Order: sequence, then C-alpha cells, then structure tokens
Amino acid sequence: MSPSDADRASRQAMSPAGPNYAVLLGGPAREGVEAVTLSILALLGAFALFAVFVAVQGHDPVAVYRVLWLGAFGTSFSIENTLTLAAPIILTALCTLIPARIGLLVIGGEGALIMGGLGAVLAGMAITGLPGHLGILWCTLMGAVFGGAWVAMAGALKHWRGVNETIATLLLNYIAIALMFHLVTGPLRDLDVAIKAQSYAIPQAYAMGDLPGWSVHWGLVYGVVVIAGVHVFLRHTVTGFSMSVLGGNRRAAQMAGLNIGGLTLLAPGRGGAAGGLAGAIVVVAVHRAASESLVVGFGYTGILVAFLARQNPLAVVIVALVIGGIAASGGLLQRRFGMPDAATDLLLGMIFLAVLASNALAGRLFPAR
Repeated sequence: MSPSDADRASRQAMSPAGPNYAVLLGGPAREGVEAVTLSILALLGAFALFAVFVAVQGHDPVAVYRVLWLGAFGTSFSIENTLTLAAPIILTALCTLIPARIGLLVIGGEGALIMGGLGAVLAGMAITGLPGHLGILWCTLMGAVFGGAWVAMAGALKHWRGVNETIATLLLNYIAIALMFHLVTGPLRDLDVAIKAQSYAIPQAYAMGDLPGWSVHWGLVYGVVVIAGVHVFLRHTVTGFSMSVLGGNRRAAQMAGLNIGGLTLLAPGRGGAAGGLAGAIVVVAVHRAASESLVVGFGYTGILVAFLARQNPLAVVIVALVIGGIAASGGLLQRRFGMPDAATDLLLGMIFLAVLASNALAGRLFPAR
C-alpha cells in the first residue's frame, strides 16, 4: 500500500460518521474481535442472570461465585478436577465444530462418545496381548473409528435422503444409549461385578496413566494435540478451505466443482471420530469398562463449548476449561450452600441461551461501512 493509499484509508476509517472497523481491523480481524466480544457478553449476561436466581434463593451471589472459582481453579485439586473434565469436552466439541464448517448442525457428540467407549471395550476384549502403549493406541483408535462411523451415518442420510442432520444425530444419541445399555446388561455384561451392570473390562495394561506430577490423565494431551491438528486442517489445507466454501455458499461450491457429497460425509465423520476418541479416553483412562457412567452429558456440553467458542478450534480449549470448571464446582456449591448439584447445569443452560441470543448481534457490533 502506497503512502497516499494509507492516508486515504486512515481518513476513511476516522470519518465524521464514526470509525470504520472494517478498515481499522480488516475483515478477518473484525470478525475475530466480534466473536470474542459476543462470547464475553454472553458469559456476562448468563452470570448476571444466574446471580439473580441465586439471590432469589436467599444466597449471596458474590459468595456463590467465590465458591465457584474455588471449585474450579482455587486449589490444585480443583484445577486437576477441571482439567480432567475438560479433556473429553474438548473432543466432543469438535463433533459439532467440524460439521459446522460446511453448514451442518450436528449434535451427536453424546452418541459418538458412547459408541467410542463401546469400540474401545470391544477392541480391548478382542486383542488382549499387546504391550501397554500399543494397547492404549489400539483402543483409542477403534473408539475413534466407531464414533466416526456412527455420526457419518447422519451425513449419509443428509446427502442421499435429505434427512435433517440435527434430528438424525439427536435420534442417534438415544439409539447409542439404548444399544450400550442392551450390551452391558446382556451380551457383554461382566457378571463378576454385582454393584452395577457393566461390560467386561479392558486389560489393566491398557489403562491410561496420569501426567507426571498431576492427577490428570493423558487424555488432556490427546485433546490438545487433536485441536491443533484440526486447526491446521481447517485453516491450511485444501479440504479445509473447501469445507469453508461449502459452509459459506453452497451454490458457489457447486459452481466451483467441489465434491459436496464427499464433504458432507467427511465432516460429520471426522467430528464423530473426535467424539469417539473422547469416549475411548473415558474408558481407558477412567472406567476401563462401558456402563451407565458413560452417559454423563459430555457430548451435550461439547455443543455449548463449540457455540461459545464460535467454531474456533483454538478457542475450544479455553472455553472447555471454563465450562469444565463450572461443572466441577457443583459438589462444592451443594456442600457450602445446600444448593442442588444441578445448579451448575442451570448456569450452563443460561450460558447456552445467552450464546444463542448474542447471535442476533452478529455483524452489528463492528459493522463494515
């Protein structure tokens, strides 16, 4: 840009009509700043609404939020608990985030996680003689395959039959839960465990250990590595660019000759693979077996994380830590204030509603003129 062009752009940006943020920030930068601003406003709005709810219940909102912080990040134990909860949430968020790149609203993270857990258990039962690291790799890989194949069915239904992907993945969640309960109470049930119905356990050698010096399993590292890979894939590959084109304008993608059918199958499949990996990690790192303990809502929480991160893979890590911290504080709120453990679920629901409401401001905070 020549000096005269720069001077003209500066005068245009600071015209009497007000600053032109499109010129000052640039298109991508403006969108990024707006996304961060909207997410912060959504969080603040939800926290304010929850404070009103807490006050109506007769509690001091400041004291409640102080305990929330303590339960999430106030001690080394709470930090470890938050990190442990954030690990699967990071991956289930990708089950919504990746398909969103092509304009699909997939909410199948819960089903992908459950099928990933089942895949890990079946893989561990099928091959038991592998060395520990190879056994963990084998189980997590098969979990990702099971989860990817499960959610890819919704992509296939969308492409070949025109079935709405949101409804399809919601129903697939319930089918996955029913299938898991059938298997752990029937063909796969370990009758030596009388406390609850669960499947046979994977070999002890396949159990994932903790990070050195932390009571946090290696699944957190898995999640961060996958997030980095997804960021590179979406931002710096031809396929990732093609997905963005399809999500931005389907007609333009058709005119460019993109393989829309392949992308429609690829995006849900990759997202489901991330959700399946989350389920496999929960099995190999925590439970070592499939049971009702897999159905704890990590998949649905991942939807909130993806929306609050505004479909930015790198932002998913930060948001997952915030949401994981809130979820980790439920027990402490119950002990300190006698509030139900589900109070944090109410706060998460308020955040989700605030995120949806904030979408009405998209493109209006920093309008391009």
